[in-house]
Amino acid sequence: MKKLTEIRWHGRGGQGAKTAALLLADVAFSTGMYVQGFPEYGPERMGAPITAYNRLSSEKIRTHSNIYDPDYVVVVDETLLDSVNVTDGLKKEGAIVINTARSKEDIIPKLNGYEGRVYTIDARKISLEALGKYFPNSPMLAAIVKVSGIMEEETFLEEMRKSYAHKFASKPEVIEGNMKALSLALQEVQ
Repeated sequence: MKKLTEIRWHGRGGQGAKTAALLLADVAFSTGMYVQGFPEYGPERMGAPITAYNRLSSEKIRTHSNIYDPDYVVVVDETLLDSVNVTDGLKKEGAIVINTARSKEDIIPKLNGYEGRVYTIDARKISLEALGKYFPNSPMLAAIVKVSGIMEEETFLEEMRKSYAHKFASKPEVIEGNMKALSLALQEVQ
């Protein structure tokens, strides 16, 4: 892993982008990385656009601000492509991961001329198959781990199982569905 990786998440309130960013920070921390995971939003309400951030590093992180030039961008809701400049500041050598059932070729014209790598994943299909409901954050979390290579997939899955066991201690039936969503996403991100 390079010294510092910065990720910006775009989603809507209630879709779990903030939770995914915090989970990524938690899991990365448990592997020995220095981390930051934090949201930014205006009036909190379901459906309103939100932004969340991660900084992950092998060294201490001394920056404490929003991320303006991310290495990676995760778009949890593709409708934001029409209203938010999700590629603003995104490094050309980075990548963007978009939750969509559409092809990459259909999405690229909405990316304001971004010339870096573009990945798509159908998080709706995966979460419906694995969880029976639409929760895009687990598939999107796995997709960004795969695309960024910030940790080994096996380590990621191990640490996520521990995190879910703690988070869902009173609802253990939720753990296997989320683990399935992570595994499917690791396979299906394109």
